[in-house]
Amino acid sequence: MTDRPLTLMAVHAHPDDEATGTGGVLARYAAEGIRTVLVTCTDGGCGDGPGGVKPGDPGHDPAAVALMRRQELAASCAVLGVSDLEMLDYADSGMMGWPSNDAPGSFWRTPVQEGAARLAELMRHYRPDVVVTYDENGFYGHPDHIQAHRITMAALEMTALAPKVYWTTMPRSMMQRFGEIMREFHEDMPEPDPAEAAAMAEIGLPDDEITTWVDTTRFSGQKFDALAAHASQGENIFFLKMGKERFGELMGMETFVRVQDATGAAIPENDLFAGLR
Repeated sequence: MTDRPLTLMAVHAHPDDEATGTGGVLARYAAEGIRTVLVTCTDGGCGDGPGGVKPGDPGHDPAAVALMRRQELAASCAVLGVSDLEMLDYADSGMMGWPSNDAPGSFWRTPVQEGAARLAELMRHYRPDVVVTYDENGFYGHPDHIQAHRITMAALEMTALAPKVYWTTMPRSMMQRFGEIMREFHEDMPEPDPAEAAAMAEIGLPDDEITTWVDTTRFSGQKFDALAAHASQGENIFFLKMGKERFGELMGMETFVRVQDATGAAIPENDLFAGLR
């Protein structure tokens, strides 16, 4: 036995991703005494600037946006009780097809082995028992999410560690519910074109393919507040318009696919640390 605490490491692409996809598990496991390590790969410089100024518009300063988002990330981590925040500080690549994808220093342009080597050093330092990141499509095709997946899986190969590994996902039933709620809050929202609708239908997984359902209802208030800490990106977070009670009803379950395990814990499971305690 060892005195080393059980450790969760979440590898995310941008400031605010930690709250959207894993805010519940970060808060829950921190409250249970588990060390929670957040690795944020990019500086978020392609996010909205003050007043909602978009990348490429006059007055958008990526360096100033990155500084603002770093401060928001620190506030979010405080809300969620994150034990350790590590920032790789690669330049935000922006959405797929943006010129920023190929800008010098962008995360998307960084060789996978380079990013993986840096992450592997963090893994050796923290020795996580559970690692969480995105699937090979970055959940919805964002280049930085895809790259975060790539460097995480490569870093795991570089180390002698054998943690449980999970990819974030969403049940298709919940994706359908999200669409209904978005239309409820945006009555004038146009119907997506067939190609866009088909792409949306491929996001997430059928409910019966999800291995891990973690109830984080008790921590949905913290998740809400962590999202709210990213105030500069508020217009992109329609969830906050629901209010805490409705948010908790919808966002009280976080779901994952287990892709690596040495514990033999049965699936489906309701705890990322099943078999470890």
